[in-house]
Amino acid sequence: MRLVGVRLVGGGALEERERRPETPAEENGSTAVFVVLGKQLRLMRERAGLSQREFGSLVNFGPDQISAMERGVRTPRPEFLQRADEVLGAGGLLKEVIPQVEEAMTKARTRHPEWYRGYAELEAQAVSLHDYSTMGVLGLLQTEEYSRAVFTQRHPPLDEETIERRVADRLSRQQIFEQWPPMEFSFVMEQAVLERPIGSPDVHAEQLRQLLRISRMRNVQLQVMPTGRHEHPCLDNSFTLLTPKGKEQVGYMESHGYPRLITDREEVRVLAARYGIIRAQALNPHESLDLIEKMLEER
Repeated sequence: MRLVGVRLVGGGALEERERRPETPAEENGSTAVFVVLGKQLRLMRERAGLSQREFGSLVNFGPDQISAMERGVRTPRPEFLQRADEVLGAGGLLKEVIPQVEEAMTKARTRHPEWYRGYAELEAQAVSLHDYSTMGVLGLLQTEEYSRAVFTQRHPPLDEETIERRVADRLSRQQIFEQWPPMEFSFVMEQAVLERPIGSPDVHAEQLRQLLRISRMRNVQLQVMPTGRHEHPCLDNSFTLLTPKGKEQVGYMESHGYPRLITDREEVRVLAARYGIIRAQALNPHESLDLIEKMLEER
């Protein structure tokens, strides 16, 4: 078992390679739906005499986001199309295509950075996922704006198209919360992760609300490791434990963008034992939810 697209370069470092196609649904051709819809949006906006910034302010989106949707790079969400239809006076035209857009989104094959695809394929077929996060909210739990802030602030900078592609791919992974039979999830995150206001105070608050929504799902357990703990079994990197259907549990971790998929049984056993101790020392799920709710109330 290995990660696709990762290779060793001089000095043993990993080189990240991305190949086209990378835009949403590009491989199966349904990206044409988003490209055509983007052209219609641009035409309607221009006929209404609105700049991208003016239109964006009316539908609560930034000009970069509007530009990305008009180019077919960013997938327009149904709620956006409903609002845009009203603002642009489209007479129901944009609302009418919402079912087709949703179908195209469902059919779209998620495209990830080359080095990540091996793990993404395992994640999509897993029966359980357990994660310990130390620096930021796990991608699987991120809101759209939190995710966009993460990629926008990355250095060296990514171009707008790559940012939108990465955000769309990350959000599409969240469909595994809706599959049936459901996967079993558990997440433990350091309290410092919850306190770090990535993006802006509003983005931070919405991310906390997102964590509350997900943690209330019956197949999800979310716990917080308090900063004040005097003992800690893992002051190393974040890591994920994943059990693909019909296969043995594997581990996954990244360090500065360098991925490592762990299949050695002894290494996986050590991570699993460490994760068990982390969960035992963390706040229980009810206490963790109370802490997040308190953080929102104190804002």
